[in-house]
Amino acid sequence: MTRPATPLLDRVAGPADLRGMSDGDLARLSDELRAEVISAVSETGGHLGSSLGVVELTVAIHAVFNTPFDKLIWDVGHQCYPHKVITGRRDRIRTLRQKDGLSGFTKRAESEFDPFGAAHSSTSISAGLGFAVGRDMGQATGDAIAVIGDGSISAGMAYEAMNNAGHEGRRLFVILNDNEMSIDPPVGAMSRYLSGLYASPQGAALERMAEGFEAALPGPFREGARRARQLVTGVAGGGTLFEELGFTYVGPVDGHDMAQLLPVLRAAHARATGPVLIHCCTVKGKGYAPAESSADKYHGVAKFDVVSGAQKKAKANAPSYTSVFAKALTQAAESDPRIVAVTAAMPSGTGLSKVAERFPARIFDVGIAEQHGVTFAAGMAAAGLRPFCAIYSTFLQRGYDQVVHDVALQGLPVRFAIDRAGLVGADGATHAGAFDIGYLANLPGFTVMAAGDEAELMHMVATAAEYDAGPIAFRYPRGEGAGVDLPERGTPLEIGRGRVLREGTGVALLSFGAHLGECQAAAEELAAQGISATVADARFAKPLDTDLIAQLARHHEALITVEQGASGGFGALVLHHLAETGQLDTGLKIRTMMLPDRFIDQASPAEMYAAAGLTARDIAAKAIEALGAVPLARGARA
Repeated sequence: MTRPATPLLDRVAGPADLRGMSDGDLARLSDELRAEVISAVSETGGHLGSSLGVVELTVAIHAVFNTPFDKLIWDVGHQCYPHKVITGRRDRIRTLRQKDGLSGFTKRAESEFDPFGAAHSSTSISAGLGFAVGRDMGQATGDAIAVIGDGSISAGMAYEAMNNAGHEGRRLFVILNDNEMSIDPPVGAMSRYLSGLYASPQGAALERMAEGFEAALPGPFREGARRARQLVTGVAGGGTLFEELGFTYVGPVDGHDMAQLLPVLRAAHARATGPVLIHCCTVKGKGYAPAESSADKYHGVAKFDVVSGAQKKAKANAPSYTSVFAKALTQAAESDPRIVAVTAAMPSGTGLSKVAERFPARIFDVGIAEQHGVTFAAGMAAAGLRPFCAIYSTFLQRGYDQVVHDVALQGLPVRFAIDRAGLVGADGATHAGAFDIGYLANLPGFTVMAAGDEAELMHMVATAAEYDAGPIAFRYPRGEGAGVDLPERGTPLEIGRGRVLREGTGVALLSFGAHLGECQAAAEELAAQGISATVADARFAKPLDTDLIAQLARHHEALITVEQGASGGFGALVLHHLAETGQLDTGLKIRTMMLPDRFIDQASPAEMYAAAGLTARDIAAKAIEALGAVPLARGARA
């Protein structure tokens, strides 16, 4: 009886094991690797489509280059799951994006095969050039290979890097993972051509390979190649933009055909002396029918059933903050034709795709270009429109100079809708919305709000829609709301006015943002301990409600501020105000609770806030400590 052959993937402890395999075995390994990624992500959720699109490319790169001495840099990192499996992390791949598990992105602290951390786009070419300079200056590093998608390469930073790399002229490999089209040429003709090139004498110029690609294709596919070239150049015919920037351009290549990929990578590796761009056409979600047929190619999925592809999403108890924002903005746009909105490649994630269903001509997706998006919105504001700039907190950081120079300095009424504020769960530290309170509230003329619940978010959208006195921002978290009753429409708030939700006498809990529910739960816990607590919702970090703060300081022994942001934010503003006005001299016991001075790795949001010391129990404990009180034993009566 013949025993079944051992799966090739079981023989791979690391990339070195790939280099002894035949080309045919590498192709079969790719099939096994794809199945492994599908199986793992079905249990964890994550970025499946992008990872499936680079399976063959991942195998081919590791088989040709000497990683980790050669540095493989994945732009963004959405597509790094196959890479993790074959770089010694297969035994942990089912911990992906979980507490104490593997990151969903590349991470230097996780593996020597992750030479550069990522999660924000368009950084790989810059980092790769840095490694190339290090190599040429005698550091112990080999070639640098940057893999960047067609979306990421559209961002300005990528072109800045290519311009610099072309000027430097150093040996550097950039692989453009273009999943917008597939040229799908017949395997035979292209494979023979490429194999012949690789077998030619070492002295043959790499340019011969680059120049011969389109000519080697049969007629119908030659036209597909021209379209692919046009996609990345903006013009038909002639040299590519990459060639104008000083790169040798090779492609387009079928990124799922090992008979094409391996000869191209081997030839480039053997002969390149300067920067080379290899253009690979891939299919997002390749090899898994539910992903290939899905509108978003399973870009980000929850746990799912492998056979049917059905995702196992948890039933929501309340509408998400993002959906509430979309509803409120649609209502505002219905009554004001001046309202427009901008997003940076995240129309679905920000909810603007829903608004676009009603007002398609008033919603602008600028691509991965936050800097441009902010200044574009500033220009529309200067023209008399009322722009909403909807960008995740973590990505708004990328446009900070424009927020300062093009918006705040000119006092332009751009409305910043800041989604994913606070800790975001499985995407981890790279996507945490930790810093926007501090970096916006320190700007002259800015108004900064945070929604305590989804009803407050509706009021803040209405407030921002009518506010023309300068820039205004409102922040709100990822996920479902608190489950409060929603008004039919939002009502504009009085600028700089908070609210009191619960009256007490001993300690005041002053919340800024969506930790309001935790403050209310903490007040209940304190009451069970015999301590009377006031709960107030600041609503505004700038301008502060100084009357509310004075009232809380005057009538309570202790004041605790609570926020879902880093130090230097709301609590610091309150402390500064109390110090400047002499209210600290009264003996008021004040404590500030915010995110700790460290990055917090991925877990559920509840687990992350527990790690940050920001649960209701932590807030109650902080209040007890400030008061110097002795808490009653649990279950005892006050």
